[in-house]
Amino acid sequence: MGLNALDISIIAAYLALVTLFGMRFRKHRGTLKGYFLAERAIPWWAISLSIVAAETSTLTIISVPGLAFDHDFRLLQLVIGYLIGRAIICLVLIPQYFRGELLTAYQLIERRFGERLRALTAGLFLITRAAAEGVRVFAVAIVVGIAMGGVLGGLGAFERDVAAIAIVTALTLAYTFEGGMTAVIWTDVVQLAVYVSGTLAGLVTILHLVPGGWTTIHHLAAANGKFRLFDLSWDLHATYTLWSGVIGGAFLTMGSHGTDQLVVQRLLAARTERQSKLALMTSGVIVLFQFALFLLIGAMLFVFYRLNPPAVPFTRADTVFPTFIVSHMPHGVAGLLLSAILAAAMANLSAALNSLSSTTVIDFYSRIAPFAGEQQKLRLSRMASVGWAVVLFVLAILARRGGRVLEAGLSISSVAYGSLLGVFLLGVLTRRASERGAMIGMLCGFLLNLYLWLGTTIPFTWYVVLGSAVTFTVGYAASILLDPLSAK
Repeated sequence: MGLNALDISIIAAYLALVTLFGMRFRKHRGTLKGYFLAERAIPWWAISLSIVAAETSTLTIISVPGLAFDHDFRLLQLVIGYLIGRAIICLVLIPQYFRGELLTAYQLIERRFGERLRALTAGLFLITRAAAEGVRVFAVAIVVGIAMGGVLGGLGAFERDVAAIAIVTALTLAYTFEGGMTAVIWTDVVQLAVYVSGTLAGLVTILHLVPGGWTTIHHLAAANGKFRLFDLSWDLHATYTLWSGVIGGAFLTMGSHGTDQLVVQRLLAARTERQSKLALMTSGVIVLFQFALFLLIGAMLFVFYRLNPPAVPFTRADTVFPTFIVSHMPHGVAGLLLSAILAAAMANLSAALNSLSSTTVIDFYSRIAPFAGEQQKLRLSRMASVGWAVVLFVLAILARRGGRVLEAGLSISSVAYGSLLGVFLLGVLTRRASERGAMIGMLCGFLLNLYLWLGTTIPFTWYVVLGSAVTFTVGYAASILLDPLSAK
């Protein structure tokens, strides 16, 4: 069926309105606290929905249905670990973040260890967040390439991807400049409501298109094992088992939500410590619902395309859901859902630019120029946003050669999360760990995860577990051996 003029008009109008909506929060940019933490005036429920939007984004919308289309529901085992990891963060890390006026996660490291380790952890965040976000931006190109295939039909695949990435990156910069974290969070709330509603509309559409509706879908999906949820095997090379989900998912969440500035910045924007904890825990429940929804969409699409084989077989599962939206959703609804997916990606990219900018300015520039004024730092923040947008654009182009975008993004992030989480745990759980010992442990943990990623077939679900364990153990032992008198 393809998109028509109505769909294209809805996409264009929606993106314009979202950009204008984000820019209306420019009044909050007068101070660093206002620009990066929204003056700590955001209600907990908005922060919760914003965390969900950061986790789901375009990667989840297109890759999770693809996982169920190719395999089954075993990804949900990881979400069980997500809930456990959130509870541990609430007990161990959030109380530390609310002791003092912190703007970034890595100021906590300086308070416990010193400036060198703060610079090391912040630098590792910048590198790995940029690499992982590049994969997320490329996910946008997949959607835009399919949605705008008719408009960009004269371009080759590479040129089409470049054009899609450039459009989304440029539009995102417009309100990232002006609104800061306030715009990021409230835009996330709007996008979440729209793309969940659109996905539910997609579910209803599939039910109507499959003869026999849910009865047929359930029969064929169950017969092909699409509803399989638990894998009790101890195979370390299997990506989704109950053990890698519960253990690996918990550690992955402790790394991603406890040490990554992208999420920690949202938690710090809460009015109180209690509201920060409430936002984090409720976001886990919503994520469980959303992952189940998108996996169900993937299983339903498996049945639909089993009964209606595509003219050209899918070469990557990430394209299945966007292709269905463009080809089979009613006009108007298709345009709304695609625009919501793109706008959700813009909100997530905006959060990434804001967190990369905050770490660049607070953790590096402020140390180099401690007497710089607020306005000078704000100007540099905007310049940093431009610089990081260019970096992410380039990395997104390089990500074209990757596999499933969801697993590629999680793998890159997990390489860093292991060593980062190990250092944070050394800081809050021990008194004997020293800065020098923690740096040695962090190096060992990071090198181990690089090896696991590049030199083995062990899946990303185990990276944070193994990396943080090595970082913590080696860091603690090195502290005792090299700095026996250190006791903080």
